[in-house]
Amino acid sequence: MLKTSIFDSFFAGHCLDAHNVFGAHFAYEGISGVRFTVFAPNARNIQVIGTFNHWNGSDAFMKKISPQGVWSIFIANVNEWDLYKYLIENAHGHWVEKSDPFAFYTEMRPKSSSLVVNLRNFGWTDKMWMNKRTKHLKEPMSIYEVHLGSWRKKYAVEWLNYEELARDLIPYVKEQGYTHIELMPLNEHPFDGSWGYQATGYFSATSRYGTPKQLMEFINQCHHQDIGVIIDFVPVHFVKDYFGLIEFDGTPLFEYPNPEDALSQWGTMVFDLWKEEVRSFLMSAASFWMDVYHIDGIRIDAVSNIIYWHGEKKRGVNEGALAFVRRLNYYLSQRYPSAILIAEDSSDYPKVTQPTFEMGLGFDYKWDLGWMNDTLKYYTMDPVFRSYHHHQLTFSMAYFYSEKFILPLSHDEVVHGKGTIINKMWGDYDQKFAQVKNLYLYMFSHPGKKLNFMGNELAHFREWDENREMDWHLLQYSRHNSLNRFMVDLNRVYTHHSCLSRYDYEQRGFRWIDADNSAQSIYSYYREDEKCVIVTVLNMTPVAIEEFHVGVPLAGEYVELINSQKAIYEGNDMCNYVPLIAVEEVCHNQPYKIIVRVAPFGAMMLEVTKV
Repeated sequence: MLKTSIFDSFFAGHCLDAHNVFGAHFAYEGISGVRFTVFAPNARNIQVIGTFNHWNGSDAFMKKISPQGVWSIFIANVNEWDLYKYLIENAHGHWVEKSDPFAFYTEMRPKSSSLVVNLRNFGWTDKMWMNKRTKHLKEPMSIYEVHLGSWRKKYAVEWLNYEELARDLIPYVKEQGYTHIELMPLNEHPFDGSWGYQATGYFSATSRYGTPKQLMEFINQCHHQDIGVIIDFVPVHFVKDYFGLIEFDGTPLFEYPNPEDALSQWGTMVFDLWKEEVRSFLMSAASFWMDVYHIDGIRIDAVSNIIYWHGEKKRGVNEGALAFVRRLNYYLSQRYPSAILIAEDSSDYPKVTQPTFEMGLGFDYKWDLGWMNDTLKYYTMDPVFRSYHHHQLTFSMAYFYSEKFILPLSHDEVVHGKGTIINKMWGDYDQKFAQVKNLYLYMFSHPGKKLNFMGNELAHFREWDENREMDWHLLQYSRHNSLNRFMVDLNRVYTHHSCLSRYDYEQRGFRWIDADNSAQSIYSYYREDEKCVIVTVLNMTPVAIEEFHVGVPLAGEYVELINSQKAIYEGNDMCNYVPLIAVEEVCHNQPYKIIVRVAPFGAMMLEVTKV
């Protein structure tokens, strides 16, 4: 029996469970079979065609069961993995074949038929993880961003399936010290080059890497290793391929009716986020991944294109879209209070991470794209000129507490001619390695959670290409191998020292020691909690300083936790191997000082434990 209460909330725009009614569901109605249900208010007729009726729907006309346009039919003797489509006589009298918007699985491109699958009765064993899961606001969160199709390939050409990824990727992420993985969109998409950001199947896990239950087992195993799983979710736009959502019933059912609003800058169709049915469709899709797949968080792509019409501030705020995203985040937070909601937002729109009851957008985190742009621009600069742009690095802390930020060095920064992270660094080969280590230590000691795209940890010189696996051979070279060791150690320091994360979003957790040393291009600051203080010193020039005075807040022994120029990282080993005793002398407005060795392009963290 259909749950008509879900229809009521679907049409009111408050539904998170539309996938429990719409689509293809196994049922027993006097005989075993499948009930197909679809929303198409302007269709004249709809047939279900598939392998079970030899693609002849003459005996499978759906019945319109609601005045709002819900169509349904029960068909006996349909089996799991049977293919199907809807043959729709649309509003113009044309018969067109459409994939099911609520399909749980879809054929591999270029084919586009939906498949009947049973997603229930998977044997989850991650209850302990789910019960202890948090949003990590006060815990370390180091995210490894992954494109599953190009992380590693079989025989260098074939995609790994979910079972193989569980065997290889999960141990790698664990060994590297990351707390979470973020998977670029897993929803079905017809064009590999869109990386999943131009989707057709919002409820359909891509068939590229295996079956839905194989994906469930992959996530289940991630949770057993205490690794959270975040996925990218794209509620802004969808592909124009005619088998999909576009003009689904002959009218702009999912997209805006005005062509100027409907066509995006990516050549895709923009969801009409003013429509209640579209809101319910997308909210149900987000809830579906958290419910059925135990996803720990979603990162919503292109939030600026939700806030402003086509992402352009001059065109004004899209109030209907804002109402949608507030509603989405409110309901998800209510139903999944420990799930993580992240905004990829390039705008300066305020209160993105404030609660919806304060008229914020209700996200838990926002990507700090300003930090990313300013930081990478600074590191590309000749050190001779850095003193004139000194506050390009200090500026992030001027606005940091306005939102809850994640610091991202994502896939967007290593494609389309932008150069990889290490290749952006100024200087020759040796200087690039020295500075990229400096950059990563700066990133991990700066307030905010961390995100690095795959390949950053290998010092990839080649830009990311979704058709090629990562350059794993780089680890055969000592310079790249030592950089990877540095990244592993940096993750360990970060995750094992609570002062680097506990007060990320409270001002008591960070203090500048000297933010104004533009003459030497040296920055110093400290992180603090109840257990310890960690002092960071960054040298942005190739000049060595044997005795550099640093003000510190506490007396005691300052022990160097990590130094980017240590010999094991193929640095010049100009480090501080002996604990530094703080002397009582005012320096940098601090009551004590230590004297440190600072290597060219060196970066270090020093810890003092509180008594």
